[in-house]
Amino acid sequence: MTGTTGSAPAPGAPLRVALVGYGLAGSVFHAPLIAATEGLTLDTVVTTNPERREQARAEFPDVRFADSPDALWDRAGELDLVVVASPNKTHVPVATAALEAGLAVVVDKPIAGTAAEARALAALADERGLFLSVFQNRRWDNDFLTLRQLIAEGELGDVWRFESRFERWRPQLKGGWRESGDPAEIGGLLYDLGSHVVDQALTLFGPATQVYAESDIRREGAETDDDTFIALTHANGVRTHLYASATAAQLGPRFRVLGSKAGYVKYGLDPQEAALREGERPEAGAEWGVEPESMWGRIGSGESPVTGGGRPVPTLPGDYPAYYAAVAAALREDAPNPVTAYEAANALDVLEAAGRSVRKGITVRV
Repeated sequence: MTGTTGSAPAPGAPLRVALVGYGLAGSVFHAPLIAATEGLTLDTVVTTNPERREQARAEFPDVRFADSPDALWDRAGELDLVVVASPNKTHVPVATAALEAGLAVVVDKPIAGTAAEARALAALADERGLFLSVFQNRRWDNDFLTLRQLIAEGELGDVWRFESRFERWRPQLKGGWRESGDPAEIGGLLYDLGSHVVDQALTLFGPATQVYAESDIRREGAETDDDTFIALTHANGVRTHLYASATAAQLGPRFRVLGSKAGYVKYGLDPQEAALREGERPEAGAEWGVEPESMWGRIGSGESPVTGGGRPVPTLPGDYPAYYAAVAAALREDAPNPVTAYEAANALDVLEAAGRSVRKGITVRV
């Protein structure tokens, strides 16, 4: 299934992708990963910014350009997939228009500002028989893949507590819509980094029944949250503590996971984003997403953290390319959708509950 109402590509020809937006998400994540995926080709980039056009043309000489998403719908038959990597407030209208034009869609996280909007998009895709997926690349982080394997193999026993931190030290504001206080922009850390840590927690431990959150604006001149904490109680009894911060002068462990048999502690971020920002690209047969042994996490019980107790656990390679490989397989072979809009809606339920918890100072049932 290609998900288009127009002409399909020739058998064996790559699926034609239009990328809406060429800022951080479009240029650093989506374009390189699309280009690295067998069976996909970057056909069109939607941006009016001349510097971004020059940047895209330098890396993808054959790419076409459009000034707005509306320019895509008239030639929907020439495309197979639209990737929405424009600012958060545009996700719902652009994805809706793409689905109404008969095109398969990938939307960067968060898919929408509310769970209701996400479920409405999912219903529209179902009604049209079209593919709709959400780019939750952090499911393919090296540490997350490693932790998932450790849990599956029973190395931790029953998990009791999951702590996840996505912390940065950025005392100076960068500006732009991500730091805007206008609710229409869907900015702030709760919906940015919070989308990642909540999605990971729900993927690992299933639905949450209770949410408690604290959220602060720490930096002078900031308009939206830059230091946020979320506590979840999952239906299976696991308790999750999630931290997202731009104001952490000392970074905590990326993961600390405590179970009935052992605990796992891992510091440092997956190296793939840094590599992509530096212009490195995943290539067939090349080493990708591998971190040095010095960054491996440790598993054990009862040891002193001063001595680095426990044994080192080799970190599995991160694998962002797996997301678009799964998208291509879903469109070509009707393979499973790697991240559904319904899953994204469940995460938005938690983010909305976290917002209510902050405003009211209470624990919210989901």
